[in-house]
Amino acid sequence: MPLILPGNVGSATAATGFNVANSLRFNSASTDYLNRTPSSASNRDTWTWSGWVKRSKLGSNEDLFSAYGDANNYTDIRFFGTNDNIQFRNLSGGNFLGRKYTNAQYRDVSAWMHIVAVWDTTNGTAADRQRLYVNGERLTSFLTTGNPGSGQDSEINDTSTTQVGAKNGADLFNGYMAEVVFVDGTALDPDSFGEFDEDSGIWKPIDVSGLTFGTNGFYLDFEDSSALGNDAAGSNNFTVNNLTAIDQSTDTCTNNFATWNNLLGIQIPDTFSESNLVLTMGQNAWRTTFSTIAASSGKFYAEVKWVTGSEFTAGFGNAQSYSVDQDLNDLVADPGGDGYVSVIYKNGALYENGSNTSTGYSTYSSGDIIMLAMDLDNYKLYLGVNGTWGKSGDPANNSNGVAIPSANQGDFFHFAVSTYGNTQASGNFGSPQFSISSGNTDGNGYGNFEYAVPSGFFSLNSKNLAEFG
Repeated sequence: MPLILPGNVGSATAATGFNVANSLRFNSASTDYLNRTPSSASNRDTWTWSGWVKRSKLGSNEDLFSAYGDANNYTDIRFFGTNDNIQFRNLSGGNFLGRKYTNAQYRDVSAWMHIVAVWDTTNGTAADRQRLYVNGERLTSFLTTGNPGSGQDSEINDTSTTQVGAKNGADLFNGYMAEVVFVDGTALDPDSFGEFDEDSGIWKPIDVSGLTFGTNGFYLDFEDSSALGNDAAGSNNFTVNNLTAIDQSTDTCTNNFATWNNLLGIQIPDTFSESNLVLTMGQNAWRTTFSTIAASSGKFYAEVKWVTGSEFTAGFGNAQSYSVDQDLNDLVADPGGDGYVSVIYKNGALYENGSNTSTGYSTYSSGDIIMLAMDLDNYKLYLGVNGTWGKSGDPANNSNGVAIPSANQGDFFHFAVSTYGNTQASGNFGSPQFSISSGNTDGNGYGNFEYAVPSGFFSLNSKNLAEFG
């Protein structure tokens, strides 16, 4: 089925039409979720839930939407850790009276996906009483299935606590959600929430503000950073738990931003958090990761903050630097094969493929921000610290950059980072996890950076990639 604007393949060029401004970033380590307790019960037989989701953690039980009465009575939609599949479950009196567990697994941490779950137990066709759709297509292949009986109540739309991103404060979600919609009293098909792009065939969102949401219905657009649980369709607002304005993101289903890739290779950092923007190394070993999005042409900018710890490098790597040598564990070391990496070390030295090729860069320490600019049109890389480009580099004027070797010109390049010994680093590809004091955007108005984006350079997201990459 089509992917949702993954950013690093051709479908990133799909026209999006309706634009989604914001998403909400959930982090399980911070116990992030939203909750609401309806004041009265409503239609427990017929409802529709829709949400756009970008996962960041695999192999754990993560609830997207739930209503919890007690351990024997709940309804939820979740990713199941063992299989990374979707489970749509209704437990009533200790028995599953309605459940759909997909055969399909959902393990892409670089792409957005759209999920629609329909509870429709007044439907005369048993197989249609509980339905799941992903990216506009109905799922019909299930690992486990059990149709609810006619008129079977769900826990949702009772007066049980309803949560987004958790169930009973547990099974917490990691990743991004956008355009979260609940329609009380109506069973809707996915075309009420999205449509296939006529040129690319990619499933994309449409404006849902005109829907009839019903008594307990809601529309969470996450556009008010001071009230992230605000119901844009009415007054069914949610209480925010441990989510703050910094968790409002511009990484959405219509403009997909890069993050760190927690699936790339076998020598990666111990822990990824904050929707794969923060990585942590907890032992005395070098570990490396790359951005989820790469480019072979265009000019792109990012920042990496050294949060805590003892050893840290940041820079660039081409695709071969990990595809040829899967056990790459230190960007300062030679990646081997056809790989090429360029990074600066904390003493201000530039390393290319394991060799110290230059000094003249600023030294840096914990708390500092590394600036990275890759010019893949003129085949140059630029590295700087805290607002100053190394070796008098001037990316905007194509001056004094690190030349990409001719053998690697035209390769796909990623932003890259390596950490060692209880070290934490946070990437900013335009939608940062850490506070920004200045607030600089690129020339297209995208991103939120601490330092000025060089003229002609852009944040690494699907819209910019489609235009310039």
